[in-house]
Amino acid sequence: MLSFSLSMSISPGPVNLTILSSAMNYGVRQTFAFISGATIGFTALLICICFGLYQIIVLNPLLLDVITVLGTILLVWIGWNILKAQPQTITIEHQSTHQIPTFMQGALMQWLNPKAWIAAVSGTALFSASKNSVYLALFILIYFMVCYISLWIWGYAGEKLAHFLNEGHRARVLNIVMGLVLIFISLHMCWVHFNP
Repeated sequence: MLSFSLSMSISPGPVNLTILSSAMNYGVRQTFAFISGATIGFTALLICICFGLYQIIVLNPLLLDVITVLGTILLVWIGWNILKAQPQTITIEHQSTHQIPTFMQGALMQWLNPKAWIAAVSGTALFSASKNSVYLALFILIYFMVCYISLWIWGYAGEKLAHFLNEGHRARVLNIVMGLVLIFISLHMCWVHFNP
């Protein structure tokens, strides 16, 4: 359970890259609400899948197909916007708060994130074999803690990267790389979903 949760939480994905970007621009403290929202949003998704939605998805696999396609479109669009973003001087202090990702955005982003759905559905399939509610509750608790720590690590890394990226060309290169990685990850997850 721990290794599954860690591998799915710490690996790059749309939420992790959003946290990295936000922490680079506003600091990890200002990004904490988004981190909390993303963790609680994913945990809510996992609870719903563990205790009901999984059966609906098994009976109606088209539902997961639709979520995968819509989520992929959204994430490719976000990746494209990151890719074409122009570099700015990064200062963590005295930033306007109107662009800082919010708690609610973090929670909602998980419900549109194909990686989150894949992790929740595959984890539920993997750990629900015993049909034991206590076992699933333990899985959810472990995932909650691991997810929080993993997302905080991405925020901390973003804050530390801000100092390195204060030169425009470095920030531009990172925007291009992050945008391409997000687009690739999104398209790859979609491809894997439809070509197991």
